[in-house]
Amino acid sequence: TDFGKMRRHTGARSFADECKFIKRIDGTSFQIDKGFVPGMNVPGKFYANKRLETLMFDELKLHVQRGESGFLPAVKQIANVASLPGIVKRSVAMPDVHAGYGFAIGNVAAFDMSDPSAVVSPGGVGFDINCGVRLLRTNLLEKDVKPVQERLAQALFDHIPVGVGSKGIIPTTAKDLDEALEMGMDWSLREGYAWVEDKEHCEEYGRMLNADPTKVSRRAKKRGLPQLGTLGAGNHYAEIQVVEEVYDKVAAKRMGIDTKGQICVMIHSGSRGLGHQVATDALTVMESTMARLGLSTNDKQLACAPINSKEGQDYLSSMAAAANYAWVNRSSMTFLARQTFAKVFKSTPDDLDMHVIYDVSHNIAKIEEHMVDGRVQTNTNNNSKPQTNKQTNKRRHKEVKTQRSEETKKEAGALVS
Repeated sequence: TDFGKMRRHTGARSFADECKFIKRIDGTSFQIDKGFVPGMNVPGKFYANKRLETLMFDELKLHVQRGESGFLPAVKQIANVASLPGIVKRSVAMPDVHAGYGFAIGNVAAFDMSDPSAVVSPGGVGFDINCGVRLLRTNLLEKDVKPVQERLAQALFDHIPVGVGSKGIIPTTAKDLDEALEMGMDWSLREGYAWVEDKEHCEEYGRMLNADPTKVSRRAKKRGLPQLGTLGAGNHYAEIQVVEEVYDKVAAKRMGIDTKGQICVMIHSGSRGLGHQVATDALTVMESTMARLGLSTNDKQLACAPINSKEGQDYLSSMAAAANYAWVNRSSMTFLARQTFAKVFKSTPDDLDMHVIYDVSHNIAKIEEHMVDGRVQTNTNNNSKPQTNKQTNKRRHKEVKTQRSEETKKEAGALVS
């Protein structure tokens, strides 16, 4: 066949040969052995149910049939991440895995900060830095909302701007923006857009302390200045949701979402144009850095720099500032959602019990300390969901961990839909 001739000419492997590198560990996990792509420093691992397993392998088969042109399947991206310098243990993908930019969506990787060759890659975080979800509860039931459903939805649209290039109604000056980039939710709290207890339910308490607004470009700030309190487009949303099922009554009661038919609000958004520009700026710088240092990766979307280089540190500082912007953005929309509900139901947000249940990041890099192989180590973690290191051979280390993920609506205590 033409494909067969092409494969022999290019030296590409057949689908069957590719699959020889992927071993089933158990019913829901697979290992990607070294050799699947060039230069793997550690193996890869991904978790998938039967449906996701089929999608993962179909993606790989299509890639082979196309002669390895076009998009990279998630299994190749997981393996390419395993080839990055300084990676610890393995490149892991969570059960929401699918093809992304550089990293697969759901891909988790940790990099040893004591290793001078260890790198940080903006492709591990992506363009919408600290895209994440926030869940608010209310004491309303579905029967309370049904009679005013259309009016409530329209009021949310009126209060929370949506769409590409949308501009917010939160008054923000250049000075305000710099302070928000540095302070995160502490700025929202100071300005009256957040409740004190909101921070207690946010990852990192809504503020990354290593943020440096001076590392954020003028172009990024210009894009972000008018967008505080805006949803954006794509898969972002502000939804009025209903508790459909309670799985863990104790956990659900602790979260205050233990009643079937209870109304919640979920906000899914990130750092808007500011975060996109921060990522774009960093990728441009890191491509130059790689050329200067003679670094190479299997995928240009994994452009990187040593963590402890100026370029690596500048990226982490600007990324943290963009992450703070995202928390302020979700806090601003929380304020607007609370005002909307108060207006429609002629009450107050406090009387409606509109507390934050959680605010979790999808796309972020953080410095964490873990036990790995019996010793303490600091790692930069590029990672798909906040999680505890549960490796059997524990080595505690500080690491940069980068996370890329899609949101999930199924929580330990309740399913909201």
